[in-house]
Amino acid sequence: MEQTNTAVKMNRSYTILISLIVALGGFLLGFDSAVISGAVKGITLYFEMTEWMLGFSVGCVVFGAMAGNLLAGPVADKFGRKNTLIVVAALFTISATWSALATGYTEFIIARIIGGIGIGGAILIAPIYIAEIAPPKLRGSLVSFNQLNIVIGISVAYFSNYFLINMEGESWRWMLGVEAIPALIYFISLWTVPRSPRWLIQKLNKIELARKILSRIGGEEYAEITIQEIRRGVDKKEEKGKLADILKSKYATIMIIALGIAFFQQITGINAIFYYAPTIFEQAGGSTDSSFLQAIVVGLTNLVFTLVAIWLIDRLGRKPLLLIGTTCMTIALLMATYAFNSATYDFNETTLEKVNDQDVKMALAELEGNSYDGQAVLFEAVQQRLNESQFLVFKRNEITNFIQINATLVLIAILLYVASFAISLGPVMWTLISEIFPSKIKGIAISVVGFFNSLVSFSVTQVFPWELSNLGPTLTFAIYALLSFCAILFVYKFVIETKGRTLEEVEELLIRN
Repeated sequence: MEQTNTAVKMNRSYTILISLIVALGGFLLGFDSAVISGAVKGITLYFEMTEWMLGFSVGCVVFGAMAGNLLAGPVADKFGRKNTLIVVAALFTISATWSALATGYTEFIIARIIGGIGIGGAILIAPIYIAEIAPPKLRGSLVSFNQLNIVIGISVAYFSNYFLINMEGESWRWMLGVEAIPALIYFISLWTVPRSPRWLIQKLNKIELARKILSRIGGEEYAEITIQEIRRGVDKKEEKGKLADILKSKYATIMIIALGIAFFQQITGINAIFYYAPTIFEQAGGSTDSSFLQAIVVGLTNLVFTLVAIWLIDRLGRKPLLLIGTTCMTIALLMATYAFNSATYDFNETTLEKVNDQDVKMALAELEGNSYDGQAVLFEAVQQRLNESQFLVFKRNEITNFIQINATLVLIAILLYVASFAISLGPVMWTLISEIFPSKIKGIAISVVGFFNSLVSFSVTQVFPWELSNLGPTLTFAIYALLSFCAILFVYKFVIETKGRTLEEVEELLIRN
């Protein structure tokens, strides 16, 4: 066994290279998810969107992701992980180009949904591929490369938006279109990676081809041991897994863990933060430029702490990271709740002067000298003086002129929240999902869990603009804090530790229990 470990170390660079190339799908996923945050104002004006139209244009990508989730597993089982990812790269390229050139709301939505299909495929198949080629001692870290690339993509999108915001003409087109460059690079580079050795044995019985790949990864002894483990798993399978199989009682523990983690990863609000980061900071009284800079800081925080997670995941383990992260997320969301709850809305000569819409300014002039302790009270007073369209303008563009809040506390809360997510639910969920499913049901189960994850994500991103405008940021963040606390309880009760175990050992442990 010592020889095997040495061989793994000697060939680590090759395994890392393969993983990094495949994980470029994560970069595109992250970039696509965050780049829309900078385009929100531009597309709202260009396509004349209502709040619900905006929410749908941002969240519709998740509809595509749902389709990608449902298709990715079975397609990857039939045609291979590598071929599926090549198609994913092509979809990202088409989506970025078309969304940047769109002239109508409907075609913009279609282009976004095509990108969503790519997201649904990338987020499921890239971790599976990496988990299937990685040695057990490196698997957690290598699978986390995908999450690392997601957060790098998010950070690069924030930087890109900041530098493109002042482009002449419609800057939002440049923001969305620039994604086509890394998408094309991903498409080309995927042709250089080998096919998954586990897939080659399980689906095509090409043992010698798999042996060559595994030998290059970890040496001949490692290849032989791994092939024996895979073949033992193949021998156990009576037939191809069906959708009904995931409902069997022997898989109950696995499905509870997978669906629970998938639910809490999204319901605690992470995509709302990434999609609407500049909007949140503007709600806290920041200017457009400063809100984009703060969004960059959010992206960098996400990146740094994802690196921390990669370093810790195979040392500390999956479950401890989840418990630490969800606890700190809850604290951060409570801090944000407190900050917005303590805010006031002051009408004076200085704040009224900042209002750009002259009709709204004139209508609100009679409120000079008043101060309001909450958004609900503020809206009640303002709505009496504005018509429906003016009130919509006030909620979207002018409310930030009047808020008096501890913006530093809001920034600290958001950064703590993002850092906590980055060491826990972000990378650990996808690592666990790639580890816990038996080969027999992996394709269909991954698709179901990914679909569910995307459905929850869509619900959050669709409702978030409405929540901010109607419930206010205080109640919005309080709801997320409560859900984050529930995540702590779930992890403590249900999640098991998979650190250091082979995929076959994890399968035996979960099915036995």
